[in-house]
Amino acid sequence: MQEPEQPDGGSSGGPEWNIPPNAPACMERHLDGAHYRPDGALLLGASSLSGRCWVGSIWVFKDPERAPNEGFCSAGVQTEAGIADLKWVADKGILVASDSGAVELWELDENETLIVNKFCKYEHDDIVTTVSVFTNATQAVSGSKDFCVKVWDIPQQTVLHSYRAHSSPVTCVASCPGKDTVFLSCAEDDRILLWDTRCPKPATRIVCSASAYLPTSVMWHPQQSDTFVLGDENGTVALVDTKNPDSALSSPVHSQTITGFAFSTHSSPLLASISEDCSVAVLDSSLSEVFRSHSHRDFVRGLSWSPLNKALLSTVGWDHQVLHHTVPTKTTEAAESNSILHFKG
Repeated sequence: MQEPEQPDGGSSGGPEWNIPPNAPACMERHLDGAHYRPDGALLLGASSLSGRCWVGSIWVFKDPERAPNEGFCSAGVQTEAGIADLKWVADKGILVASDSGAVELWELDENETLIVNKFCKYEHDDIVTTVSVFTNATQAVSGSKDFCVKVWDIPQQTVLHSYRAHSSPVTCVASCPGKDTVFLSCAEDDRILLWDTRCPKPATRIVCSASAYLPTSVMWHPQQSDTFVLGDENGTVALVDTKNPDSALSSPVHSQTITGFAFSTHSSPLLASISEDCSVAVLDSSLSEVFRSHSHRDFVRGLSWSPLNKALLSTVGWDHQVLHHTVPTKTTEAAESNSILHFKG
């Protein structure tokens, strides 16, 4: 009787389960961030928000369709506290906003199979809620529940500027594309501040009548240097011109707090928004809805457009799902308008 053939390690079948060195065996349930690198690698941040110890982990998937399956990650590492936010720094760096109050820099090493810590700085006095990296990739800005905003020199591992212009926890910071001294911040004090660190008085308040609720998320428009998008706790999305904020275009896109935005790379960028109403929306330049997904079963906390496929939007949430949405464009068939791929750990 012929012996059955032995598996060859996955070369003829699917990809081989192969957890890299130092990667945790298990990813925490709550996914709090997702960001693509230009080559298509997907960065994820995870947190455990229950039990006596809140820990977290950082993951990189060269094949995003395999996320959040730990066995198919390219690299992963455990962190000592939950991860509130994280961003790529150039190609190998990962900047983390930690629940511990630290801003941390991690870096891919050993042919990108290892994530090593480069620094961990406790300059904030409470949870770091948000980080944003400037275009030059040598500076970043952080915001915290300690009411402070800090500008960092990443190579020098030092704080360049520390500001306490808010009177409540900072909910979001956003660096301005192409301007390495300009950024936005918003906080639970109902203030949106436009910053320019070159100025003696660096902060200018932006008053936007289009939103009557606390601001929770801000992001600059990639093509219009004076325009940003604002999201609030009531689910309103507003496009705001810093030179004429009262002329803002707004729309009640969500029914709960907005947790993030991402602009696509189309010639006329689409705007994706996520929310605690568990939905994902994609809007055109007039804030008209072109796509909506209700596939998440808990707060949606991270999103990123694929750099390799303009129509692909990936989202993550506290339901531990990584969802890949195909967003319709003018050339996309109507039959594809709600196609979605589900990957669960």
